[in-house]
Amino acid sequence: MLILIKRNANKYLCQMDKNLNSVSELGEFGLINKLTKDIKVKHQTTHLGIGDDAAVINNGKLETVISTDMLIEGIHFDMVFTPLKHLGYKTVTVNISDICAMNAIPKQILVSIGMSSKYSIEAIEEIYNGIKHAAKVYDLDIIGGDLTTNPSGLAISITAIGEAKKEDLVYRSGAKENDLIVVSGDLGGAYMGLNVLQREKEVWNSNPKIQPDLDGHDYTLERQLKPEARLDIITLLKEQGVKPTSMIDISDGLASEIIHICKQSKKGCQLFENKIPIDTSTHKTAIDFNINPTTCALNGGEDYELLFTVDINEYEKIKANKNLTVIGHITNEESGINLITNGEQSTPIKAQGWDHFK
Repeated sequence: MLILIKRNANKYLCQMDKNLNSVSELGEFGLINKLTKDIKVKHQTTHLGIGDDAAVINNGKLETVISTDMLIEGIHFDMVFTPLKHLGYKTVTVNISDICAMNAIPKQILVSIGMSSKYSIEAIEEIYNGIKHAAKVYDLDIIGGDLTTNPSGLAISITAIGEAKKEDLVYRSGAKENDLIVVSGDLGGAYMGLNVLQREKEVWNSNPKIQPDLDGHDYTLERQLKPEARLDIITLLKEQGVKPTSMIDISDGLASEIIHICKQSKKGCQLFENKIPIDTSTHKTAIDFNINPTTCALNGGEDYELLFTVDINEYEKIKANKNLTVIGHITNEESGINLITNGEQSTPIKAQGWDHFK
């Protein structure tokens, strides 16, 4: 009996059967599509299921918006250079960023932590202090969760819950031809912060007596280690009376996210390289690393800014706001998804950012 169970458990592992397909062949989004393509919504209260930044459940006067994300040691963070309190804070902000991307207000979170025995009680308390601090900053209730053992290290999963009026919700699929493409903040900083940390880790591994050289990198390091969710932009747009036609948060890079909007809206776009906002510190660090700053913005990821489209008639309401930058416009689907370079050449945009399985 035990032999049969073992055989059954192993028969789907690629290393046991070379005829099976590796998940790396599909990549993260291809795998999601394959696993979920035949899932049907059965309940009328499920207003939106899989396919956007968050799911939407109809609860009468207000819609409930729910999203969940998991951060894994060795994949999403490196304990060599990640402060524990910052890690707890970041796990909250990256999750409620998805709620903001639906034009909703986050209200509650559930926190689940899996940890190995190498972590002390004090370490987990420090992580939780970061979570509680984020809950205070963003006015969130911590309403539950789970703790469990995880022999491979540390994993933190947050489920974020928000709310919005039905008419206020914004999806990825609403972009219209001639809409303006707008981004909050600036891009590429988190990626360059990660590059600095990884460089200093390599130096430290070769000689632990050498102190890390982090001078002048405060901005990019904060972008990587302690990103903020742009709840302020949701409030700002409401105050200005502007409702985006589509929206997404930038977790995997500008290129990946604009492709999501265009594909789900069945539209094309033109982004202008000279309009993409890049902080001077990010630009300088990228040059020092011999990396094109535009590449950092397009493919770096983890900026957690908001990318959205607005009707062209809303331009007067947003043009003077220093937190917002118009970087392009929506075109018809046949025109494709393109970047107009500084040399005024049109080139197709390809998603080359983070993919868990590639």
